[in-house]
Amino acid sequence: MVKIEATKARSEFSELLSSVKYGSTRVLIERRGKDMAALVPVEDLRLLELLEDELDLEAARKALADPKNKVRLPLAAVKKRLGL
Repeated sequence: MVKIEATKARSEFSELLSSVKYGSTRVLIERRGKDMAALVPVEDLRLLELLEDELDLEAARKALADPKNKVRLPLAAVKKRLGL
């Protein structure tokens, strides 16, 4: 993984994109020594999204298995509970 200061990343953005796309390099962008963002290959992003989907499915299955969640609530009641 390559670390680069944000101002330098701005001036070298095109080169960074090429290294990410063609070299499968990951780039961590920092500002004042703190991690701010990352450039990653599209394949890495898709994998991350798949992992997030799996975690969401697991949480949904767990919620559906909870007996407290078997009671249906009208939409109006849900909105009221959430203050919407």
